[in-house]
Amino acid sequence: MKAITDPRARRVRVAAAGGALALALFTAACGGHDSGNGNSADHNMGGQPSASAPRTGATFNGTDVKFATDMIPHHQQAVDMAKLAETKAATPAVKDLAARISKAQGPEIATMSGWLKAWGEPVPSAGAMDHGMDHSMPGMMSQQEMQQLAAASGTAFDKMFLTMMIKHHEGAVEMARTEQEKGADPAAKKLAADIATSQTAEIAEMKAMLAKL
Repeated sequence: MKAITDPRARRVRVAAAGGALALALFTAACGGHDSGNGNSADHNMGGQPSASAPRTGATFNGTDVKFATDMIPHHQQAVDMAKLAETKAATPAVKDLAARISKAQGPEIATMSGWLKAWGEPVPSAGAMDHGMDHSMPGMMSQQEMQQLAAASGTAFDKMFLTMMIKHHEGAVEMARTEQEKGADPAAKKLAADIATSQTAEIAEMKAMLAKL
């Protein structure tokens, strides 16, 4: 009897083992599929930007726009004042300072205009530059003050020019520091830092010049 039953028993054991193996393989396959979905979700959450993610490249904010929009006419007024010094100043040092102001701030106007265009923001036109803005921006001269400066000459012009430009520079430094603190665009913040540094130095220079007149 052993010779007859043993093969059957072996077949039963083989069949049972085969069923267990199939069940194990099925379970593993299902588990692997679930794990794969989890990994995929983790990958999408951690490594891929979602549809609601902020646009890359939008490096600027409202402070950057205001800085450029306001600093363009502010710079333009300084350039206009510097141009008056070419023919009306009596002191070579004042003429030299005025020339440096024009040389520095003219290109900065072009740079900031380029930013506004790239950001899709309106660029203040030369015709929109109104010296009658008075206190709309720190340090801006009124139309009356600009007329008084244009009417002066010699040492009187030098004193008026330096007094006004000190105030003008102080306003620019204030605007630049706001940009440094609250702006987002790296280039705009870098320019603001340069303006604060250079114009603070020029304020000290002008105060020393004014004390000698």
